[in-house]
Amino acid sequence: MESLDFSVNEERCISCAACVLDCPLLVLTMEEATPAVIADRASMCITCLHCLTVCPTGAISIGGFTPEDCLELENMLPEPNKMETLIRGRRSVRTYEDEDVEPAIMERLLQVAWQAPTGVNARGVLFTVVDNKETMGKLRTAVMKRLAELVRTDNLPEPVSFFAGFSKLWEEKGIDTLFRGAPHIIITSAPKACPCPEQDCLIALSYFELFARDLGLGTVWDGLATMAFAELMPELLEKLGVPADHSLGYVMAFGKPAVEYHRTVPLRPANINRVSFAE
Repeated sequence: MESLDFSVNEERCISCAACVLDCPLLVLTMEEATPAVIADRASMCITCLHCLTVCPTGAISIGGFTPEDCLELENMLPEPNKMETLIRGRRSVRTYEDEDVEPAIMERLLQVAWQAPTGVNARGVLFTVVDNKETMGKLRTAVMKRLAELVRTDNLPEPVSFFAGFSKLWEEKGIDTLFRGAPHIIITSAPKACPCPEQDCLIALSYFELFARDLGLGTVWDGLATMAFAELMPELLEKLGVPADHSLGYVMAFGKPAVEYHRTVPLRPANINRVSFAE
């Protein structure tokens, strides 16, 4: 089907129908033992590429992507114990080295994080990144200046009046409470028209922080910066390039950590509600 650029290498295809059975929108069917697009359902394809990835012999290509563009999964997934340790060992980092993350590492981190799932495969998440400490310094100064103005003119909304203390710490001691002195931040946003923009942004940042940790970087979910941008100075988001029709997801500060954690935290057991349901 030309509109989907769907093709089958018939020499590789073994007619297993795995692609047909795994298509979430039932766009595919078997025609004479070969996968094919159902013409009147082609427009329903969300280009999730399940058909490409589920094919055991690499016979499917779609949307301009071929099996050769993919990474093989066999023998490449992390051991469960190491994955568990990565998740349990994640810490919020609030002290950072005063240096930039290398561009190649930054690019790899962003490209991997962008693989995070989105509702209906909308792929609408935008990463707005401050990728060097000089720019971050200018942004930090601008935010603190604007915050000081709000305090001085008594224009801090009551629910966030505690931001006055952050302004005082910055002016008197140079302590950056909002961004924790991090050399970088990433702001996630997505078009409001997406099926679930806020959720997509949070999922993307969850992937971002775990891969960042594996790359030796530190992150912190920056609720204070998120609140500052959303409630106190939304005009700065536009200046940073966040489109007006986007929903703000969250802000995450990150960089090379100036602290090292050596073990996981023993938390109490999870809250679990096991369902026993009968009509």
